[in-house]
Amino acid sequence: MDFLPTLWFVLIAVLWTGYLFLEGFDLGVGMLMKAFARDERERRLLLNTVGPVWDGNEVWLITAGGATFAAFPLWYASLFSSLYIPLVFVLLALIFRAVAFEYRGKVQHDTWRRVWDWAIAVGSLVAAFGIGMMLALTTTGLPLDANGDRVGGPFAWFTWPGVLGGLAVVGFCLIQAAAFLALKTDGGVRHRARALVRRWLPAGLLPLAAWVVLVAVQNGKGFSWILVAVAIAAAVVSWLATRAGREGVGFLAMGAFLLAGSAAIFSGVFPVVLPSTLDHAWDLTVANASSSPYTLGLMSVVAAIGVPLVIAYQAWTYWVFRKRISVHHLPEPHDFAPAIAR
Repeated sequence: MDFLPTLWFVLIAVLWTGYLFLEGFDLGVGMLMKAFARDERERRLLLNTVGPVWDGNEVWLITAGGATFAAFPLWYASLFSSLYIPLVFVLLALIFRAVAFEYRGKVQHDTWRRVWDWAIAVGSLVAAFGIGMMLALTTTGLPLDANGDRVGGPFAWFTWPGVLGGLAVVGFCLIQAAAFLALKTDGGVRHRARALVRRWLPAGLLPLAAWVVLVAVQNGKGFSWILVAVAIAAAVVSWLATRAGREGVGFLAMGAFLLAGSAAIFSGVFPVVLPSTLDHAWDLTVANASSSPYTLGLMSVVAAIGVPLVIAYQAWTYWVFRKRISVHHLPEPHDFAPAIAR
């Protein structure tokens, strides 16, 4: 197996895992805008917990998609063209969500805020489900022919493994968001978020655990089963730590659960990057779907310079905004004055 294609498979797995960890809690916070927050001040508090970081977190999605396109163009072409319909909805959901973050506070009117609250909640839900479906299908397979083209109608991608992946990411985002709010806020929101994790962590993480086990069963690699055991242990530690009031340990343990589960999935399918459910002879692999060695080498040089800078910048951002906040820290809302006086 060539080194550079394998290296970039690992890097893309790291990028998707980083995206799910960082964007997971702010997608979850978006979904909790309507289901968890009790009033306008609590909704503003939830927005302020992710306000400094949500757009930086989405950089990981762009980078993961761009790296897949450059390093494995056949993987990108088959996956994204097969999932054209759901990914259009994901794109629209991310657009409405981003616009809602910016527009919600511009007008102090209940109907105005309510519309954008729903845009954030629904946009976060659709984005999380669609991305989970895409990642599940790239690890469990699509009906691809020898040319890498999807066989079947426009909804051939709508399968139970895809739905499982969508539910897995939605469930993880919701539980991770509650753990993040327990870590980031104070007062009543903190205590209710901690109670939510204690009560719903097993149910919220169950679909992701099922996805991990499904891939391990289909591929039967011993190393993957070790990682499955590590993921389950991390989930138990997260639940126990949150129950004991150690929110930081609980949040990090949940990240360890995601890391071990993601590693189990990607190591289980390696060297296949997109299986064909019609004939495994038509699977796309790191060998037959990758770019040229020159392209991968040039990408490696750029990544060696750029990725540490991005990580350092994001780490600095999280450090600056590390302290807890509560509804008492929020200023009173106000309308924006016209730019030009009449």
